[in-house]
Amino acid sequence: MKIYDYDGKKNICGKRIKEARNKQGLTQSDLAAQLQVSGIIIERDSISRIEIGTRFVADYELKELSRILKVSVTWLLGID
Repeated sequence: MKIYDYDGKKNICGKRIKEARNKQGLTQSDLAAQLQVSGIIIERDSISRIEIGTRFVADYELKELSRILKVSVTWLLGID
């Protein structure tokens, strides 16, 4: 599967994921652990890559990230 870049990044939500994570007082490891409990197998380094925009984010990951971080999917996407 070919994953395209958008404005030089593989996602548009990384910056807001980092912002929401920091606001919740979570480390990247904490966030990865909560995602794993939800059934999404992801490591801390993947969270780092998401936040800097070098990793694609699947829709099901985005949905679970929004729930854990207590923000809307639209906010994570920069729509709100």
